[in-house]
Amino acid sequence: MPRYAAFWENRHSSTDPHMETAETKQLNLNAIGRAEPSQTATPATVAPQNKVLQGSVRVLIQFDVCEEVKLDSLREIFGAKRQEASFKHPAPGYVKFQRAPVVESSDPLVLESGERLNVQIKYYDYGVVSVVFELPFSGDWDRLVRLAGRWVWDTDFTSFAQKIVKQKIDRARPALVKLYESWLHEDYFVFHVRDISGNPSATELLASHGGRIAQIVRGESSPLSEGEQQEIMQSKISYYPNDLAVISWNGAFLYDTEAGAETVIQLLEYANSQLLEFRHYDELLTRELQSVYDFMDQGSMGIMARWRTAKRASRLHTVLLDVDELTERADNAIKFLSDMFAARLYKVAASKIGVTDYKDLVNQKVHTAEELYRFMIDQFHQSRAFVLELMVVIILIIDLIWLFKGRVPV
Repeated sequence: MPRYAAFWENRHSSTDPHMETAETKQLNLNAIGRAEPSQTATPATVAPQNKVLQGSVRVLIQFDVCEEVKLDSLREIFGAKRQEASFKHPAPGYVKFQRAPVVESSDPLVLESGERLNVQIKYYDYGVVSVVFELPFSGDWDRLVRLAGRWVWDTDFTSFAQKIVKQKIDRARPALVKLYESWLHEDYFVFHVRDISGNPSATELLASHGGRIAQIVRGESSPLSEGEQQEIMQSKISYYPNDLAVISWNGAFLYDTEAGAETVIQLLEYANSQLLEFRHYDELLTRELQSVYDFMDQGSMGIMARWRTAKRASRLHTVLLDVDELTERADNAIKFLSDMFAARLYKVAASKIGVTDYKDLVNQKVHTAEELYRFMIDQFHQSRAFVLELMVVIILIIDLIWLFKGRVPV
């Protein structure tokens, strides 16, 4: 499914998925906190050679469905739970989502190949709905590389997620404010490996399998060039010696415990939801600016036409206020006041995913719209001043006419 961005090209097609059935247990999606890395090496006999990796693959599909979700009302409708943010260290209560998303489990998705994917749905207060598909994974590096290539490029998870969201939206409609007719969407892939045979450190893992990790996050079945690998590895980040996160624009590779990976996954979801919101604001401002330009081109510079400029400028200003309010809500949805690692990880994710780029675009268009608004108001004031001056001149002329005729005007 193509990722709607000016910076990247299409990523997906819509062929049917096909892969082997996974054999490992399901990951706990609600793990909170951060476990210390294990210092005991895993014996080679515990993980057979064809099962050197244990973990899961998660597909995050997000839709921008409305302007706002009333989370309290939604919780009453679905009976869903609230999700709090998890962090590297136990954090005080104020380090959390400003308004925690509502989380709901859904029926598993069974693909034609027989794979059974766990499904979880999250509702954010700024109008984003996130669908998370999860498949436990067990196998070797070659199998994970093939799975990544097949799922990133050849499986249309967006259509599956869209069907689920449409069903949920019908029930959730009373809690949604200004439901959109068409939905922007984003997708992201997270390849989480919690156990590797031999329990290597992050440094050892990069030295021995850095090339394959680069393939996985890109969804490529063929080896990448050394330059491309280096570019991908610029976004690697670790806290303990035995954990690693490599973040790319369309996917991430995580080597961590279940609890540790949950922290990263939540931040990746949040960053992608921000990208979705800034894309929405970018398109909204683009349409509004084009509408104003068309209005200005259609004779709005005439004396009488400028009186309509005030109404058009007022509408533009209303859009700017809405964008400011919604942007602030999405931008401040989560706080990192006491966890600098989480803040640093989010900064890396936001930069790679494209949040920073789109935020800059939105800020530029907001600045342009503000300048245009001031120009339109100035034009209106000039027109009003001209009309008032014209009225004064007309009154003076009338007075002079009556004076020359020897009659005093009433």
